[in-house]
Amino acid sequence: MLSVALIGASVASPSFAKKSHAHKASVSKSAGPTLIWRGDVATAQGVVSEVAAAWEKAGHGSIELQPFNTASGIDAVASGSADLAGSARGSDGSAQNANLVFTPVAWDGLVVITQASNPVNNLSLKQVHDIYYGRIHNWNEVGGRNAPIDVYAVASPGDGVEYSLRSLLFGRGNQPVAAPRLYVNTHKLEEGVALNPNGLGAATLSDIQGNRKLKALSIDGVPATVANVADGSYVLFTPLYLVTNPRSTKAAQVQAFVDFMHTDPAKEALRKHAVLPFEDGSALTALDSSRRDKILAAVGAPRRTPLAAPGATYAAGAAIAPTSPKTLAARTAMEERKAPTPPPVAPAPSKLYTVSKGDTLSVIAKKHDLSVAQLRDWNHLKNDNLKIGQVLHLDSK
Repeated sequence: MLSVALIGASVASPSFAKKSHAHKASVSKSAGPTLIWRGDVATAQGVVSEVAAAWEKAGHGSIELQPFNTASGIDAVASGSADLAGSARGSDGSAQNANLVFTPVAWDGLVVITQASNPVNNLSLKQVHDIYYGRIHNWNEVGGRNAPIDVYAVASPGDGVEYSLRSLLFGRGNQPVAAPRLYVNTHKLEEGVALNPNGLGAATLSDIQGNRKLKALSIDGVPATVANVADGSYVLFTPLYLVTNPRSTKAAQVQAFVDFMHTDPAKEALRKHAVLPFEDGSALTALDSSRRDKILAAVGAPRRTPLAAPGATYAAGAAIAPTSPKTLAARTAMEERKAPTPPPVAPAPSKLYTVSKGDTLSVIAKKHDLSVAQLRDWNHLKNDNLKIGQVLHLDSK
Protein backbone atom coordinates (compact mmCIF):
# COMPACT_ATOMS: atom_id res chain seq x y z
CA MET A 1 0.00 0.00 0.00
CA LEU A 2 2.85 2.31 0.78
CA SER A 3 4.76 3.91 -2.06
CA VAL A 4 7.57 6.12 -0.82
CA ALA A 5 9.55 7.78 -3.58
CA LEU A 6 12.23 9.79 -1.84
CA ILE A 7 14.74 10.01 -4.66
CA GLY A 8 17.35 12.56 -3.69
CA ALA A 9 20.20 11.69 -6.00
CA SER A 10 19.07 13.92 -8.85
CA VAL A 11 18.58 17.61 -8.14
CA ALA A 12 16.91 18.53 -11.42
CA SER A 13 14.60 16.84 -13.87
CA PRO A 14 16.08 16.19 -17.35
CA SER A 15 14.14 19.02 -19.00
CA PHE A 16 15.33 21.56 -16.48
CA ALA A 17 18.86 20.22 -16.55
CA LYS A 18 19.02 21.08 -20.25
CA LYS A 19 17.79 24.60 -19.52
CA SER A 20 20.38 25.00 -16.78
CA HIS A 21 23.22 24.11 -19.17
CA ALA A 22 21.83 26.42 -21.82
CA HIS A 23 21.82 29.33 -19.39
CA LYS A 24 25.40 28.61 -18.33
CA ALA A 25 26.55 28.51 -21.96
CA SER A 26 25.31 32.07 -22.50
CA VAL A 27 27.51 33.61 -19.80
CA SER A 28 30.14 34.79 -22.27
CA LYS A 29 27.48 36.69 -24.24
CA SER A 30 25.93 38.32 -21.18
CA ALA A 31 27.00 41.51 -19.46
CA GLY A 32 26.26 40.48 -15.87
CA PRO A 33 27.26 37.65 -13.58
CA THR A 34 25.63 34.24 -13.40
CA LEU A 35 22.96 34.00 -10.71
CA ILE A 36 22.07 30.61 -9.27
CA TRP A 37 18.40 29.95 -8.67
CA ARG A 38 17.18 26.96 -6.69
CA GLY A 39 13.70 26.10 -5.48
CA ASP A 40 10.56 24.08 -6.03
CA VAL A 41 9.98 22.74 -9.51
CA ALA A 42 6.51 24.30 -9.72
CA THR A 43 7.96 27.80 -9.34
CA ALA A 44 10.72 27.01 -11.82
CA GLN A 45 8.17 25.93 -14.40
CA GLY A 46 5.72 28.73 -13.75
CA VAL A 47 7.96 31.69 -13.01
CA VAL A 48 11.69 31.49 -13.50
CA SER A 49 12.37 29.46 -16.64
CA GLU A 50 10.77 31.85 -19.14
CA VAL A 51 11.71 34.99 -17.20
CA ALA A 52 15.34 33.86 -17.04
CA ALA A 53 15.39 33.59 -20.82
CA ALA A 54 13.99 37.14 -21.10
CA TRP A 55 16.56 38.37 -18.57
CA GLU A 56 19.42 36.88 -20.56
CA LYS A 57 18.01 38.14 -23.84
CA ALA A 58 18.11 41.66 -22.39
CA GLY A 59 21.83 41.17 -21.73
CA HIS A 60 21.72 41.30 -17.94
CA GLY A 61 23.48 38.01 -17.28
CA SER A 62 22.60 34.35 -17.02
CA ILE A 63 20.47 32.36 -14.61
CA GLU A 64 21.48 28.83 -13.68
CA LEU A 65 18.35 26.89 -12.72
CA GLN A 66 18.56 24.13 -10.13
CA PRO A 67 14.95 23.02 -9.58
CA PHE A 68 14.36 20.57 -6.77
CA ASN A 69 12.11 21.60 -3.85
CA THR A 70 11.33 24.56 -1.61
CA ALA A 71 13.44 23.52 1.37
CA SER A 72 16.56 22.97 -0.72
CA GLY A 73 16.21 26.42 -2.30
CA ILE A 74 15.72 28.28 0.95
CA ASP A 75 18.59 26.37 2.58
CA ALA A 76 20.87 27.20 -0.37
CA VAL A 77 20.08 30.93 -0.25
CA ALA A 78 20.58 31.00 3.52
CA SER A 79 23.99 29.27 3.20
CA GLY A 80 25.09 31.31 0.17
CA SER A 81 25.30 28.39 -2.29
CA ALA A 82 22.45 29.93 -4.33
CA ASP A 83 21.51 33.53 -5.00
CA LEU A 84 17.75 33.16 -5.37
CA ALA A 85 15.11 30.65 -4.33
CA GLY A 86 11.62 30.08 -5.62
CA SER A 87 8.77 29.26 -3.27
CA ALA A 88 5.01 28.85 -3.43
CA ARG A 89 4.79 29.94 0.21
CA GLY A 90 5.92 32.88 2.28
CA SER A 91 8.11 32.76 5.37
CA ASP A 92 7.17 30.05 7.88
CA GLY A 93 8.35 32.20 10.77
CA SER A 94 11.45 30.12 11.49
CA ALA A 95 14.74 31.75 12.46
CA GLN A 96 16.25 30.85 9.09
CA ASN A 97 13.32 32.33 7.15
CA ALA A 98 13.36 35.48 9.28
CA ASN A 99 16.83 36.33 7.95
CA LEU A 100 15.69 36.12 4.32
CA VAL A 101 13.47 38.32 2.15
CA PHE A 102 10.36 36.80 0.54
CA THR A 103 9.20 38.97 -2.36
CA PRO A 104 5.87 38.06 -4.02
CA VAL A 105 6.23 38.25 -7.80
CA ALA A 106 3.23 36.35 -9.17
CA TRP A 107 -0.04 34.53 -8.39
CA ASP A 108 -0.83 30.91 -9.14
CA GLY A 109 -3.64 28.50 -8.40
CA LEU A 110 -3.20 25.59 -5.99
CA VAL A 111 -4.92 22.65 -7.65
CA VAL A 112 -6.08 19.26 -6.44
CA ILE A 113 -5.13 16.83 -9.18
CA THR A 114 -6.06 13.32 -10.19
CA GLN A 115 -5.52 11.15 -13.24
CA ALA A 116 -7.42 12.36 -16.30
CA SER A 117 -9.42 9.10 -16.48
CA ASN A 118 -10.91 9.56 -13.01
CA PRO A 119 -14.66 10.30 -13.40
CA VAL A 120 -14.69 12.79 -10.50
CA ASN A 121 -14.42 16.38 -11.75
CA ASN A 122 -15.34 18.43 -8.70
CA LEU A 123 -14.79 18.46 -4.95
CA SER A 124 -16.09 20.78 -2.28
CA LEU A 125 -13.68 22.52 0.06
CA LYS A 126 -15.08 20.36 2.84
CA GLN A 127 -14.39 17.18 0.86
CA VAL A 128 -10.80 18.23 0.12
CA HIS A 129 -10.29 19.01 3.81
CA ASP A 130 -11.76 15.68 4.91
CA ILE A 131 -9.71 13.68 2.40
CA TYR A 132 -6.48 15.17 3.69
CA TYR A 133 -7.71 14.92 7.28
CA GLY A 134 -8.34 11.19 6.92
CA ARG A 135 -12.15 11.26 7.17
CA ILE A 136 -12.93 10.42 3.52
CA HIS A 137 -11.17 7.33 2.18
CA ASN A 138 -13.06 6.15 -0.92
CA TRP A 139 -13.85 7.83 -4.23
CA ASN A 140 -17.47 6.64 -3.96
CA GLU A 141 -17.86 9.03 -1.02
CA VAL A 142 -17.36 11.95 -3.43
CA GLY A 143 -19.32 10.60 -6.40
CA GLY A 144 -16.66 8.38 -7.96
CA ARG A 145 -15.88 4.70 -8.28
CA ASN A 146 -15.68 2.28 -5.38
CA ALA A 147 -11.91 2.58 -4.97
CA PRO A 148 -9.58 3.92 -2.28
CA ILE A 149 -8.36 7.50 -2.56
CA ASP A 150 -4.57 7.25 -2.74
CA VAL A 151 -3.38 10.57 -1.34
CA TYR A 152 0.05 11.76 -2.45
CA ALA A 153 2.13 14.50 -0.82
CA VAL A 154 5.62 15.98 -0.95
CA ALA A 155 7.77 14.66 1.88
CA SER A 156 9.33 17.96 2.93
CA PRO A 157 7.07 19.62 5.52
CA GLY A 158 8.14 23.04 4.22
CA ASP A 159 7.22 22.37 0.59
CA GLY A 160 5.62 25.50 -0.84
CA VAL A 161 2.59 23.89 -2.49
CA GLU A 162 1.81 21.61 0.44
CA TYR A 163 2.41 24.32 3.05
CA SER A 164 0.18 26.86 1.29
CA LEU A 165 -2.67 24.40 0.71
CA ARG A 166 -2.64 23.17 4.32
CA SER A 167 -2.52 26.76 5.56
CA LEU A 168 -5.75 27.45 3.68
CA LEU A 169 -7.53 24.21 4.62
CA PHE A 170 -6.40 23.89 8.25
CA GLY A 171 -5.30 27.36 9.31
CA ARG A 172 -1.64 26.36 9.58
CA GLY A 173 0.88 25.18 7.00
CA ASN A 174 2.53 22.49 9.13
CA GLN A 175 -0.70 20.53 9.66
CA PRO A 176 0.01 16.76 9.38
CA VAL A 177 -2.24 15.01 6.87
CA ALA A 178 -3.26 11.44 6.04
CA ALA A 179 -1.04 11.06 2.98
CA PRO A 180 1.20 7.98 3.22
CA ARG A 181 2.53 8.26 -0.37
CA LEU A 182 5.40 10.73 -0.22
CA TYR A 183 7.49 12.20 -3.02
CA VAL A 184 10.60 14.34 -3.16
CA ASN A 185 9.00 17.20 -5.12
CA THR A 186 5.88 18.21 -7.01
CA HIS A 187 6.98 16.79 -10.36
CA LYS A 188 7.58 13.34 -8.86
CA LEU A 189 4.18 13.56 -7.19
CA GLU A 190 2.56 14.44 -10.53
CA GLU A 191 4.24 11.45 -12.17
CA GLY A 192 2.84 9.19 -9.45
CA VAL A 193 -0.71 10.53 -9.79
CA ALA A 194 -0.54 10.25 -13.59
CA LEU A 195 0.09 6.51 -13.22
CA ASN A 196 -2.70 5.87 -10.73
CA PRO A 197 -6.42 6.39 -11.57
CA ASN A 198 -7.12 6.50 -7.81
CA GLY A 199 -4.37 9.02 -7.02
CA LEU A 200 -4.88 12.52 -5.63
CA GLY A 201 -2.41 15.25 -4.78
CA ALA A 202 -1.68 18.98 -4.86
CA ALA A 203 0.17 20.96 -7.53
CA THR A 204 0.00 24.38 -9.14
CA LEU A 205 -2.13 25.38 -12.10
CA SER A 206 0.92 26.57 -14.04
CA ASP A 207 2.84 23.34 -13.47
CA ILE A 208 0.20 20.99 -14.91
CA GLN A 209 -0.66 23.12 -17.95
CA GLY A 210 -0.57 20.93 -21.05
CA ASN A 211 -0.26 17.66 -19.12
CA ARG A 212 -3.03 15.53 -20.61
CA LYS A 213 -2.49 12.74 -18.10
CA LEU A 214 -3.67 14.94 -15.23
CA LYS A 215 -6.66 17.12 -14.50
CA ALA A 216 -7.33 19.77 -11.90
CA LEU A 217 -10.57 19.23 -10.02
CA SER A 218 -13.00 22.14 -9.77
CA ILE A 219 -13.54 23.39 -6.22
CA ASP A 220 -17.18 23.99 -5.26
CA GLY A 221 -18.03 24.09 -8.96
CA VAL A 222 -15.40 26.70 -9.87
CA PRO A 223 -12.73 25.50 -12.37
CA ALA A 224 -9.08 26.32 -11.78
CA THR A 225 -8.36 28.86 -14.53
CA VAL A 226 -6.18 31.96 -14.71
CA ALA A 227 -9.30 34.12 -15.02
CA ASN A 228 -10.88 32.56 -11.92
CA VAL A 229 -7.64 32.98 -9.99
CA ALA A 230 -7.45 36.62 -11.09
CA ASP A 231 -10.93 37.53 -9.84
CA GLY A 232 -10.66 35.42 -6.67
CA SER A 233 -13.63 33.17 -7.50
CA TYR A 234 -11.23 30.21 -7.40
CA VAL A 235 -10.29 30.58 -3.74
CA LEU A 236 -7.20 28.33 -3.65
CA PHE A 237 -4.83 30.96 -5.01
CA THR A 238 -1.35 31.64 -3.67
CA PRO A 239 1.49 34.13 -4.22
CA LEU A 240 4.74 32.86 -5.72
CA TYR A 241 7.86 34.27 -4.12
CA LEU A 242 11.49 34.94 -4.89
CA VAL A 243 13.59 34.42 -1.77
CA THR A 244 16.79 36.43 -1.37
CA ASN A 245 19.52 36.98 1.21
CA PRO A 246 20.29 40.66 1.89
CA ARG A 247 23.79 39.67 3.06
CA SER A 248 24.69 38.06 -0.26
CA THR A 249 27.79 39.31 -2.09
CA LYS A 250 25.58 39.55 -5.18
CA ALA A 251 22.76 41.38 -3.41
CA ALA A 252 22.68 44.24 -5.95
CA GLN A 253 22.50 41.91 -8.97
CA VAL A 254 19.89 39.75 -7.24
CA GLN A 255 17.73 42.79 -6.52
CA ALA A 256 18.02 43.80 -10.17
CA PHE A 257 16.52 40.45 -11.17
CA VAL A 258 13.73 40.83 -8.62
CA ASP A 259 12.98 44.29 -10.06
CA PHE A 260 13.04 42.81 -13.57
CA MET A 261 10.06 40.61 -12.59
CA HIS A 262 7.90 43.76 -12.72
CA THR A 263 8.85 44.71 -16.30
CA ASP A 264 6.71 44.05 -19.36
CA PRO A 265 9.01 41.33 -20.83
CA ALA A 266 8.92 39.42 -17.54
CA LYS A 267 5.15 39.78 -17.19
CA GLU A 268 4.64 38.48 -20.72
CA ALA A 269 6.83 35.49 -19.89
CA LEU A 270 4.74 34.76 -16.80
CA ARG A 271 1.47 34.88 -18.73
CA LYS A 272 2.78 32.26 -21.18
CA HIS A 273 2.85 29.80 -18.28
CA ALA A 274 -0.65 30.55 -16.93
CA VAL A 275 0.83 32.63 -14.13
CA LEU A 276 -0.64 35.98 -13.10
CA PRO A 277 1.92 38.79 -12.62
CA PHE A 278 1.71 40.06 -9.07
CA GLU A 279 0.49 43.54 -10.04
CA ASP A 280 -2.30 42.03 -12.15
CA GLY A 281 -3.72 40.38 -9.03
CA SER A 282 -3.49 43.34 -6.64
CA ALA A 283 -7.13 42.82 -5.61
CA LEU A 284 -6.25 39.33 -4.35
CA THR A 285 -4.15 40.81 -1.54
CA ALA A 286 -7.22 42.57 -0.15
CA LEU A 287 -9.26 39.36 -0.51
CA ASP A 288 -6.75 37.17 1.31
CA SER A 289 -8.00 37.45 4.88
CA SER A 290 -11.70 37.15 4.03
CA ARG A 291 -11.20 34.15 1.74
CA ARG A 292 -9.20 32.37 4.47
CA ASP A 293 -12.09 32.90 6.88
CA LYS A 294 -14.49 31.69 4.19
CA ILE A 295 -12.50 28.51 3.58
CA LEU A 296 -12.12 27.67 7.28
CA ALA A 297 -15.84 28.25 7.80
CA ALA A 298 -16.67 25.98 4.84
CA VAL A 299 -14.53 23.11 6.15
CA GLY A 300 -15.51 23.60 9.78
CA ALA A 301 -11.95 24.20 10.91
CA PRO A 302 -10.99 26.67 13.66
CA ARG A 303 -8.12 29.10 13.30
CA ARG A 304 -6.04 26.81 15.51
CA THR A 305 -6.41 23.11 14.81
CA PRO A 306 -5.40 19.87 16.56
CA LEU A 307 -1.76 18.88 16.27
CA ALA A 308 -2.50 15.78 14.23
CA ALA A 309 -5.26 14.72 11.89
CA PRO A 310 -6.83 11.27 12.20
CA GLY A 311 -4.71 8.99 10.03
CA ALA A 312 -1.78 11.38 9.89
CA THR A 313 0.17 9.58 12.63
CA TYR A 314 0.27 6.39 10.60
CA ALA A 315 1.00 8.26 7.37
CA ALA A 316 3.96 10.10 8.86
CA GLY A 317 5.30 7.05 10.66
CA ALA A 318 4.98 4.76 7.67
CA ALA A 319 7.01 7.14 5.55
CA ILE A 320 9.92 6.78 7.97
CA ALA A 321 9.66 3.20 9.25
CA PRO A 322 6.84 1.19 7.63
CA THR A 323 7.33 -1.91 9.80
CA SER A 324 8.20 -0.39 13.17
CA PRO A 325 6.02 -1.37 16.17
CA LYS A 326 4.84 2.22 16.59
CA THR A 327 3.83 2.47 12.96
CA LEU A 328 1.98 -0.84 13.07
CA ALA A 329 0.16 0.27 16.20
CA ALA A 330 -0.79 3.53 14.50
CA ARG A 331 -2.06 1.61 11.47
CA THR A 332 -4.23 -0.57 13.72
CA ALA A 333 -5.63 2.56 15.37
CA MET A 334 -6.40 4.12 11.98
CA GLU A 335 -8.15 0.97 10.76
CA GLU A 336 -10.23 0.92 13.91
CA ARG A 337 -11.28 4.50 13.20
CA LYS A 338 -12.37 3.45 9.70
CA ALA A 339 -14.45 0.53 11.01
CA PRO A 340 -18.20 1.10 11.28
CA THR A 341 -19.27 2.44 14.63
CA PRO A 342 -21.43 -0.16 16.42
CA PRO A 343 -24.91 0.98 17.45
CA PRO A 344 -25.09 2.31 21.00
CA VAL A 345 -26.12 -0.20 23.62
CA ALA A 346 -29.04 0.95 25.73
CA PRO A 347 -28.19 1.06 29.45
CA ALA A 348 -29.78 -1.60 31.60
CA PRO A 349 -32.79 -0.31 33.50
CA SER A 350 -32.35 0.47 37.16
CA LYS A 351 -33.58 -2.22 39.59
CA LEU A 352 -36.52 -0.94 41.62
CA TYR A 353 -38.44 -2.20 44.65
CA THR A 354 -41.81 -1.04 45.95
CA VAL A 355 -42.14 -0.98 49.73
CA SER A 356 -44.99 -3.12 51.10
CA LYS A 357 -46.46 -3.67 54.55
CA GLY A 358 -43.90 -5.05 57.04
CA ASP A 359 -40.83 -3.98 55.02
CA THR A 360 -37.84 -2.40 56.72
CA LEU A 361 -34.49 -1.36 55.24
CA SER A 362 -32.76 -4.34 56.84
CA VAL A 363 -35.40 -6.78 55.50
CA ILE A 364 -35.14 -5.36 51.99
CA ALA A 365 -31.32 -5.32 52.14
CA LYS A 366 -31.15 -8.93 53.27
CA LYS A 367 -33.66 -10.02 50.63
CA HIS A 368 -31.54 -8.52 47.82
CA ASP A 369 -28.09 -9.27 49.26
CA LEU A 370 -27.38 -5.60 49.92
CA SER A 371 -26.35 -3.52 52.90
CA VAL A 372 -28.55 -0.97 54.63
CA ALA A 373 -25.85 1.66 53.97
CA GLN A 374 -26.10 1.02 50.23
CA LEU A 375 -29.85 1.44 50.24
CA ARG A 376 -29.56 4.70 52.17
CA ASP A 377 -26.89 6.02 49.80
CA TRP A 378 -28.60 5.05 46.53
CA ASN A 379 -31.95 6.47 47.66
CA HIS A 380 -30.64 9.53 49.52
CA LEU A 381 -32.35 8.49 52.79
CA LYS A 382 -31.61 10.46 55.94
CA ASN A 383 -33.06 7.76 58.25
CA ASP A 384 -34.57 4.26 58.17
CA ASN A 385 -38.22 5.36 57.94
CA LEU A 386 -40.14 3.93 54.95
CA LYS A 387 -43.65 4.37 53.57
CA ILE A 388 -45.85 1.73 51.94
CA GLY A 389 -45.71 2.25 48.18
CA GLN A 390 -42.35 4.02 48.29
CA VAL A 391 -40.08 3.02 45.37
CA LEU A 392 -36.46 2.25 46.18
CA HIS A 393 -33.46 1.87 43.87
CA LEU A 394 -31.63 -1.42 44.34
CA ASP A 395 -28.52 -0.31 42.50
CA SER A 396 -26.47 2.85 41.99
CA LYS A 397 -28.10 3.92 38.68
